[in-house]
Amino acid sequence: MQISFKYPNEEKLVHFLKNKKNESYNYQELNGTKSESVEGYDNDHNKILLGQGELVWNKAKAAISSWQQFPQPWTKIYNNTTPLEEGNIVTVLFKLFGIWWLNPAKIVYAFDEENRFGFAYGTLHGHVEKGEECFWIDRDESGDIFYHIKAFSKPMFWGAKLIYPIARRYQRKFVTESMKQMKVLSNQK
Repeated sequence: MQISFKYPNEEKLVHFLKNKKNESYNYQELNGTKSESVEGYDNDHNKILLGQGELVWNKAKAAISSWQQFPQPWTKIYNNTTPLEEGNIVTVLFKLFGIWWLNPAKIVYAFDEENRFGFAYGTLHGHVEKGEECFWIDRDESGDIFYHIKAFSKPMFWGAKLIYPIARRYQRKFVTESMKQMKVLSNQK
């Protein structure tokens, strides 16, 4: 984790990612988002109905593919053109208390099926938390399309442990805003 009192410039972001290229995951429960829950972590699974039809499906898929489910202006992904492929690394940025927090994450798995599309990333050493988060859409038999966020996490550093209630509140804020954003993005004309 690095911090910055202003949004970091391109050079700093490139340097940050380059230094994290060979970092390993900071948790052992790899692929844990594929299970019901992971013991010892906060487990969350939220979903929202986006709508029906190919247009909604394609717009939601495009939004996830370009990391648009991260609510701005207080969260961002660098580089948001990173393909959703296992092993690719991104920087998860969020602004809290006027400070930008830079956290490395690596895609654990991705899937692109007829009625299911998405990916999961896991935290790397240097992330403020440890755990995994999965974002996906799926389509049921009736044609309803849902957006899901499933995660398990816990604080990694003593500072994160101290502000744990605030961190949980921001995790809930992230989910709420991400769900609203995906609903809007997938239903634009």
